[in-house]
Amino acid sequence: MGYMRTAILMAAMTALFLGMGMLLGGTNGALIAFAVAALMNVFAWWNSDKAVLRMHGAREVDARSAPDLVAMVRDLAERGDLPMPKVYVMETDQPNAFATGRNPENSAVAVTRGLMRALSREELAGVIAHELAHIKHRDTLLMTVTATFAGAISMLANFALFFGGNRDRPGGMIGTLALMILAPLAAGLVQMAISRSREYEADRIGAEICGQPLWLAAALAKIEGFAQRIDNNAAERNPATAHMFIINPLHAHRHDRLFATHPNTANRIAALQAMVAGTPLPTTARSSVPRVRPGAAKRGPWT
Repeated sequence: MGYMRTAILMAAMTALFLGMGMLLGGTNGALIAFAVAALMNVFAWWNSDKAVLRMHGAREVDARSAPDLVAMVRDLAERGDLPMPKVYVMETDQPNAFATGRNPENSAVAVTRGLMRALSREELAGVIAHELAHIKHRDTLLMTVTATFAGAISMLANFALFFGGNRDRPGGMIGTLALMILAPLAAGLVQMAISRSREYEADRIGAEICGQPLWLAAALAKIEGFAQRIDNNAAERNPATAHMFIINPLHAHRHDRLFATHPNTANRIAALQAMVAGTPLPTTARSSVPRVRPGAAKRGPWT
């Protein structure tokens, strides 16, 4: 996805937020919403990593508490020519992961306990490389800002539901009800448009970082299977952050379908397989991640 298209989509998200402000308070409401949007962007810029990590109960680990995991992140970050991000673990059984942070120098990679149990070392390396690709392309800030806006738009829609909004606006109550319903849906569509192409690109760059596209392909298939059966309660409470995960973590509630921000997993796997079939990997992209052994056990090494 080009930067121009991303800018247009972010402008659309901002316009939705301003529209909800006008719904609630007319012109003054729109001005207040504009000021709030500016403050939200500043907040997201400086605190995006901390806010999202708190939402998901992530706990920072280091070389003493999780030596293998931290060493793997460090090795892959060096291969991707990236500074070392902070490493976090989320205490949930659903295998999943995300990256966050305002720039590569202030970034974090978070993995779930279930991911560490379910994947082999090779598969885990593929997932971490995918998240580092998001950091490398500075997707993490954009994805957090869209999550902030989407959550705020949904909050304003609920506020309008209770207080009725501005009944004197064009369209009257019908227009008010339409905007209350359609604005959160439109925000979800913008999230999907931003997220889907970025997932494909992160898959490609992540495969180049770890040097083995099939590691990530195998991980995606395995995570998809587990995610459909295991709840992620923190993600269910914060559905606007679903697009940040490598695989959609939502499935337990009906509204989850509104936040289907990820491309089809089978298509992502096919694209990774095509990398192996169509283009030989460069010699610098050989399997050189320490402690990653071909043919490792299918059960994760940190159980």
